[in-house]
Amino acid sequence: MKPGLRGDDVNQTASDGLARSYPVPADEGLRLRELQRHQLLDHDGDQHFDRIVKLASAIFDMPIALISLVDHDRQWFLSREGLEVSETPREVAFCAHTIAGNEVMVVPDALQDERFSSNPLVLSPSGIRFYAGAPLRTKDGHNLGTLCVIDQKPREFSTEQQQQLRMLADVVMREIEWRHDSSLCPVTGLSNRGALFSVGKREMEQARSGAESMALICLDIDNFRQINNRWGHPAGDQVLLDFSRLCKGFLREQDFIARLGDEEFVILLIGRDSDAALQLAERIRDAVSRMNGVFSRSGYHLSISGGVSAFAHDDTSFGDLVQRAERALELAKTNGRDQIVSLLSS
Repeated sequence: MKPGLRGDDVNQTASDGLARSYPVPADEGLRLRELQRHQLLDHDGDQHFDRIVKLASAIFDMPIALISLVDHDRQWFLSREGLEVSETPREVAFCAHTIAGNEVMVVPDALQDERFSSNPLVLSPSGIRFYAGAPLRTKDGHNLGTLCVIDQKPREFSTEQQQQLRMLADVVMREIEWRHDSSLCPVTGLSNRGALFSVGKREMEQARSGAESMALICLDIDNFRQINNRWGHPAGDQVLLDFSRLCKGFLREQDFIARLGDEEFVILLIGRDSDAALQLAERIRDAVSRMNGVFSRSGYHLSISGGVSAFAHDDTSFGDLVQRAERALELAKTNGRDQIVSLLSS
């Protein structure tokens, strides 16, 4: 069995001191949101990812291979070979440096590299001497972590080996994206209710701790069942797709949209208050009224109803915010539809 870095080495040396400050990617806020929204952290081991790290270890003849995800203050290992622990502090993580760029990062001898020469993981008895890592980059251009290989002796890493590591990282990222995409709505490509509540819970925690704004818009396509009955389900699916695309065109990258039911959609707005959310909802409603699509020759005019609410510091859960927005939506529908209602408190 190949020798690996032991768990007691990592835990002890990580507490003995910290490496020099790591670079923070320019897109750090969006990168962390993307990491959380992929819902990869703290999951049990996975045999598909385990096969990839075993393959990486064998191809490059390295005792350690890792799929590392870099969170706010830690790196967590989605899969690992030759290492016992499941995470380390971000301050000592080589991968924290790799994600700041887009190329494979190679450290032939960590003792001779000023970024890592005082790193406790390098100075430990069975410490790291060689490192090579390739970023795991999403379709939107954010680095979630790395696929990396490590040795306890200095090594060289050829251009061909760097290309091979990059290709293996692409395989990892393709598997991650496939799993993420497979959980999305097959018609609209949007997230579902479970993902909304997972994302919303974390965003609410951040809004509360940072005294930031957060708002929610619930939107419902008016008389959607009549559309299906009159023009058929393919036409209904096209309306859903056209509507979701229209909504996404109004959102920033940090915002989040999900499909909750047949014709109900929810938009989570980060850093926006109720007034901004109400204005945006009205803009979407106006744009929908001018959306032709499958009705271009029929004279039918599509409309939506909406409910708006904003995060209040006495909210006990993300569900409170959702329920308030849904109550506002019901008021809009009861009042005759084709309108937006704002409900700010319980």
